[in-house]
Amino acid sequence: MLSGFRNFILRGNLVDLAVAVIIGTAFAAVVTAFTQVLLTIIGKIFGGDTNFNSWEPHGIPLGTFVTALIAFLIMAAVLYFFVVTPFVTLKEKFFPSAPPGTPEDIKLLAEIRDLLRTQQGLPPAE
Repeated sequence: MLSGFRNFILRGNLVDLAVAVIIGTAFAAVVTAFTQVLLTIIGKIFGGDTNFNSWEPHGIPLGTFVTALIAFLIMAAVLYFFVVTPFVTLKEKFFPSAPPGTPEDIKLLAEIRDLLRTQQGLPPAE
């Protein structure tokens, strides 16, 4: 019973997942704080509050949606420019993509096919 629990706890995926959740939570706090800074700047530029929730043109409560939309766009931009783009660049630098062309296993299978056709007295496939 305890050995099963020990194996569960020491499984590599569980530790990786726990680290990812902790780092993700910390990163979310950073992005949220950065978003608040940008919302404050936007509010000062337009001479208003950083919270657009009270904005209701013609009685339609659009302020909450606008605040959420601006926060989402800021978070998406931060994630793209500070996480995705550097990750893709570093991944390509350290783990370059395979050059275009036929993979080795496909070449090997084609050779086997041609050898089998030759053994049967047929011409190799084009």
